[in-house]
Amino acid sequence: MKFSDFVASEAIRSQVHATTKEGVIREMAQSLVDSGKIAEADLESIVKAILKREELGSTGIGRGVAVPHTKHPSVGKLVGTVAVSQDGINFESLDGEPVQLFFLLVSPPDRPGDHLRALENISRQLRDEGFCQQLKAAKNPIDIQNLLVEADSHGVAT
Repeated sequence: MKFSDFVASEAIRSQVHATTKEGVIREMAQSLVDSGKIAEADLESIVKAILKREELGSTGIGRGVAVPHTKHPSVGKLVGTVAVSQDGINFESLDGEPVQLFFLLVSPPDRPGDHLRALENISRQLRDEGFCQQLKAAKNPIDIQNLLVEADSHGVAT
């Protein structure tokens, strides 16, 4: 699975305004509403579902990266977005470090394979420190989109 299969390019945020875990999740979910990928009426329940998932254990996987995600019946297919915080946000990450790169995913409950393939793709790409540094340095959503396209073309599609 490639980033282009699930990342809504019009929902990418190169600079989040939020300073808290819930704030960045809410801001990213709102960007999916604004881009027409999720319905405004479903925003609150999606944010709550992601926060509930966070209670099980932080999706801050370390090295300045977090992948907040949930399964939600309101979406017909996997959708996601990317956001960057220049200052970093306390996300209760496994390594205790602030998070700068966020990949948010919402998938239908009946498509667990897509959800897992997207998580695997994100995890694989983010092992590349150069890729992470380029994402953190991106100045606008188009730069981020271009990096994702480049990663798709160099990565192994699953």
